[in-house]
Amino acid sequence: MEGLVCGSNIELLNEQIKEHHPKFVVIANEADRKRVIHNDVRVGDAAILELIGSSRSSLIVNALVGFLGLRPTLKALECGKNVALANKESLVAGGAFIDTSKIQPIDSEHFGLWYLLQDRPVTKMIITASGGAFRDWPLEKLKDATLADTQKHPNWSMGQKITIDSATMVNKIFELLEARWLFGAGEYDAIIETKSLIHALIDFKDGSTTAHFANASMQLPIAYALDKKMDENILNHVDLLSVASLEFRKIEKERYPIWEIKADLLKNPELGVVVNAANEAAIEKFIAKEIGFMDISRTILNAYEQFRIAPKSIEDLFVLDQEIRTFVRSAE
Repeated sequence: MEGLVCGSNIELLNEQIKEHHPKFVVIANEADRKRVIHNDVRVGDAAILELIGSSRSSLIVNALVGFLGLRPTLKALECGKNVALANKESLVAGGAFIDTSKIQPIDSEHFGLWYLLQDRPVTKMIITASGGAFRDWPLEKLKDATLADTQKHPNWSMGQKITIDSATMVNKIFELLEARWLFGAGEYDAIIETKSLIHALIDFKDGSTTAHFANASMQLPIAYALDKKMDENILNHVDLLSVASLEFRKIEKERYPIWEIKADLLKNPELGVVVNAANEAAIEKFIAKEIGFMDISRTILNAYEQFRIAPKSIEDLFVLDQEIRTFVRSAE
């Protein structure tokens, strides 16, 4: 392995260094440099781009969280590399400027769609959602939800931001946008599947529907990103007799207000930058206890009404991103 990039989880980074022996590593904060057990430690966003540019690898795995993952994706493509992409925001915000032929999705939902696609007419592509931390909460309680409450995901443990995005259903809006950029214009939707065993479904024109079942793990998508002819056993099969039953639910706007803009956003995917910037800025305010949980979605919807501008270039995109964040941060 040529390089590893880490935020601030230095303990995990040191474990990965011991296992994978990267030539150099990049971390977010200078203050953490002395904690890293490696003789070539670099710091900051510029160092990530430098790593990509100097790397001899033909494949970059981008699993960064947030808008900061966009520049590394662009840099990798500029360098002629393929990108195994788990950074949703790259396509959500910058999909109009990204050559998706060089992108291999490693989120389970998009991998599932890719896995199922055949040379047959498609009516609809569907991804699934867990429903997040509040799928079973009484609606009247949602306004009082705390940061700690958002982190109680029903199916697994994830990072702070993605778990909040799961609770608001913003992550599923993002994944639908990603699918739109990856697979082209068409009809896309999402449903809740509470056990997170089905990751994607495709409705074909002939009336049949196929579903991608797999135990939740990124090992399978990453294996295919490394080798499209994968013929090894990666996961244990889903034991349907043990599962016994599955439950599906509709994503309701009352519980997930962001769903109000789903159809319009899929018609205007270039506006993904608005949703992403507003979401990141709103989450900052929520963590700082300046707004409540339900205000995250309200903030995004307000910004979406105010900024109906599709960026015409990468430079426009980064300017617009900052304008939206300023708008959200200054709102009462």
